[in-house]
Amino acid sequence: MAENNDVYFVDGVRTPFGRAGEKGVYWDTRADDLIVKAIIGLMERNPTVPKDRIDEVAIAATTQVGDQGLTLGRTAALLAGLPKSVPGFAIDRMCAGAMTSVTTTGSGVSFGAYDLAIAGGVEHMGRHPMGFNADPNPRFLSEKLVSGDALNMGVTAERIHDRFPALTKERSDRYGMRSQQKVAAAYDAGKIQPDLVPVAVRSATGWGLATTDEGMRPETTMEGLATLRTPFRPHGRVTAGNASPLTDGATVSLLASSDAVSELTLSPKMRMVSFAFAGVEPEVMGLGPVPSTEKALRKAGLSIEDIGLFELNEAFAVQVLSFLDHFGIDDDDPRVNPWGGAIAIGHPLAASGVRLMIQLARQFAERPDVRYGLTAMCVGLGQGGTVIWENPNWKGKK
Repeated sequence: MAENNDVYFVDGVRTPFGRAGEKGVYWDTRADDLIVKAIIGLMERNPTVPKDRIDEVAIAATTQVGDQGLTLGRTAALLAGLPKSVPGFAIDRMCAGAMTSVTTTGSGVSFGAYDLAIAGGVEHMGRHPMGFNADPNPRFLSEKLVSGDALNMGVTAERIHDRFPALTKERSDRYGMRSQQKVAAAYDAGKIQPDLVPVAVRSATGWGLATTDEGMRPETTMEGLATLRTPFRPHGRVTAGNASPLTDGATVSLLASSDAVSELTLSPKMRMVSFAFAGVEPEVMGLGPVPSTEKALRKAGLSIEDIGLFELNEAFAVQVLSFLDHFGIDDDDPRVNPWGGAIAIGHPLAASGVRLMIQLARQFAERPDVRYGLTAMCVGLGQGGTVIWENPNWKGKK
């Protein structure tokens, strides 16, 4: 039996993220075309990787119907021009779909079943709203297994505010404003653009090119945020300004074993150290990253103080703040989402996990003083997911 192999994140790219709905840039673009475009862009960036050496393609989507159905990993591989010998499958863990694509294929790499794998996710929330045509089992309500509104993510965020009075609306608004400011600064500094794959888009006025994330609002102010309505509860605290917008987009990554890295002379951007998923009450699903992070740290033999960079998915500001408070991290800690997050960039559900990894990898390249980084996110129905990564550029590495 083969020994466990190291798992490397070699590269990752994504489409620009678009606002969901008829006014969004991808309204007339198919979901499968978004992920195909991302895969093509990934392979073009890595020309020394033989296409026939890809052992698996795992692509996630939350609402697997229509152009997000039909075993996306396989269909996307074929449409992207990979050889017919390359297998693929679809995966679903709602918001952590792409993250699970990475951990699942990464586990295969570690076991020795794969040398090279493509893992990512796509979500077209304009065409396929979360839970569209879903049929939850009536036992959930009749046996009171979950609250009737546990499937409403905004309501679960309001409940976190209820549970932790220190997590005020003002803190959430300020966090949302800072996310917008940090993303704008990262764009101005050219940090985000290198990993974006432009997408040709069609609209009523003709053809165009999507090159930037559509949800950015750098002009956001605290005064403006204070006036936004609270759609999930009268006089609530969750608004469009402190939550991620409904978003369309795709992400994809290339994972490799240490043998493949050596053979193909690849330059990996991160090494997977550990990962963990954990469950919490569905009614407060945003708390999920707390136990998943504790579990991942324990498996890695690390503490929260060992983590030099955090990429936390900003489904809701209050969800990130609950994580920070639990671990004693300041709201403005420079280690946390230094280039902003999903409140400004967008959160296309199953695609977001790899977006976090792409940004962490880019930061690792600039920060040889940081050894370990963490990507984490909450998941609908009460889960959290965390992956811990090591920086190959760490200056203390032998």
